Amino acid sequence: MADKFDVIVIGAGPGGYVAAIRAAQLGLKTACVEKWIGKEGNVVHGGTCLNVGCIPSKALLEASHKFVEAKHDFDDMGIEAGDVTMDVKKMMARKDKIVKNLTGGISGLFKANGVTAIEGTGKVVSGKQVEVTALDGNTTTYDAENIVVAAGSVPVEIPPTPLTEGLIVDSTGALEFQETPKRLGVIGAGVIGLELGSVWSRLGSEVTVLEAMDSFLPMVDTAIAKETQKLLKKQGLDIKLGARVTGSEAKGEEVVVKYTDSNGEQEMTFDKLIVCVGRRPYTKGVIADGVSVELDERGFIFVDDQCRTNVPGVYAIGDCVRGPMLAHKASEEGIMVADIIAGHKAEMNYDTIPNVIYTFPEVAWVGMTEQDAKAKGIEVKTGSFPFAASGRAMANNATEGSAKIIADAETDRILGMHIVGQHAGEMIAQGVIAMEFGSSAEDLALTCYAHPTMSEAVHEAALAVEGHAIHMANRKKRK
Repeated sequence: MADKFDVIVIGAGPGGYVAAIRAAQLGLKTACVEKWIGKEGNVVHGGTCLNVGCIPSKALLEASHKFVEAKHDFDDMGIEAGDVTMDVKKMMARKDKIVKNLTGGISGLFKANGVTAIEGTGKVVSGKQVEVTALDGNTTTYDAENIVVAAGSVPVEIPPTPLTEGLIVDSTGALEFQETPKRLGVIGAGVIGLELGSVWSRLGSEVTVLEAMDSFLPMVDTAIAKETQKLLKKQGLDIKLGARVTGSEAKGEEVVVKYTDSNGEQEMTFDKLIVCVGRRPYTKGVIADGVSVELDERGFIFVDDQCRTNVPGVYAIGDCVRGPMLAHKASEEGIMVADIIAGHKAEMNYDTIPNVIYTFPEVAWVGMTEQDAKAKGIEVKTGSFPFAASGRAMANNATEGSAKIIADAETDRILGMHIVGQHAGEMIAQGVIAMEFGSSAEDLALTCYAHPTMSEAVHEAALAVEGHAIHMANRKKRK
């Protein structure tokens, strides 16, 4: 008879491993099942985020940004760097080393917290049991008082552009290029498409982004989205909106992509094509036939606000349930579920989940856009501040972008914060905390910020809500 656990987590991504560690810390006998095979042929933890998502892409973004800085910007600061070149293979090796360190670190955290790591493919079977198929094909069934499904997601593939080894790739394949393609096509102007497009554009690729939607970053406040589009275009990204891909043809080492736009049928030829049109939940085979856990037609597991499925004792978190597919959202759900299983009261505020695009400058936001609020009939007041007026931004040679705060016109409560600028991903935490505690724009305006910092742009934007920004001319209020 296999061991019985208080909690078995299926999946060791940022939702699953966090849930497992938290549950163990709360005194629950916990196991975590993982099947991900790393480059060295052994099971690794961390899921998409650590292995082929958040972390490796940031390693490439940081390296490529430093390359651009050294090549084009250092001279303005008086730094003579000579002929700067990029060794792509070395950049990739550094990325792989970071991934290895982090995934190994999770295994260490499991040991430190007493989490039992089980290698294999987990499946929820009836009677609160988890069946694990090991790499050698042997199966073991474990009993659990509670099961947490954290199976994650996989990239969406589309019929017009079937993946072709080394030529048409998804976001995972785009992290493995060993040289810079001369002509790079990217399908999808979402977070992943813009980040990967930026990496290879900085390294010299001619990047064309084909986006089917007519609007750019519709989830971001329109003013910030327009500014971002302008900045990325200036960097060399050719972003074609309303471009619907209809087909592709691999010709030797090239791929011809056909698409339609407002001018009719079009085609372009690329040396590499990255397909970044979204992700879908990875739930096929995770729930055994006969187990009545409900899924929707797209494979998402139905859960309530506290991630309970319709089957008592079975929870689901992260990318395989509703809501944004973000690592930090999955992690917080993991903590919430572990707390609930341990008998604590816990809930998650889904209105304050931050979003970040790690281009340069970064784009970050939380809460409503001005357009969202108005569409809901909420009267708002806004304040914006450009980094061009920030002393620290000037010192950093990073004056592009701005911060914007949207507040309720009647209560002054902050409804949203949107930023494009250097370190926007760090600064957005101020908006998250402010909204979490129901702060007003005046609360931020009356807060003492360190000088000189990039965060002063948030302070000034809060002051600007009432037309009181200090370091720029305020717009006169309409009477």
